Amino acid sequence: MPMRQECKHFESRTYANGEAVRKCNLDLAPEAPWRCPADCPAYERRTDIAWTYGSMVAPANADEPPGLDDGTAAALLDEAEEFLREVGPQVLHDVQQEARSRSTHPARAGRPWKRIFRRRP
Repeated sequence: MPMRQECKHFESRTYANGEAVRKCNLDLAPEAPWRCPADCPAYERRTDIAWTYGSMVAPANADEPPGLDDGTAAALLDEAEEFLREVGPQVLHDVQQEARSRSTHPARAGRPWKRIFRRRP
């Protein structure tokens, strides 16, 4: 089933460059932005009946990539998510270590703007 734009939990945002983000706010659509689960337990129809809509129209749904029916797209997204979970602690450690090294060098600690606005050769 395509993404249900009438669902309370569906969100779409279009950026100035034309790129659009379509997602389920509850992260219950494993094949987003192409499909919602057919039997989604959290599906609720929007209740914004009395709203007035402007002239801006959301872009059409993206074409479905190959591999949605056999599950390879969902497997690829799961693999990417798992990779980010593995790398996350190391990235956090690196950022914290950099912050600690800045605090141990008193010349750098009080002037982080100096690093941003330094002259380049």
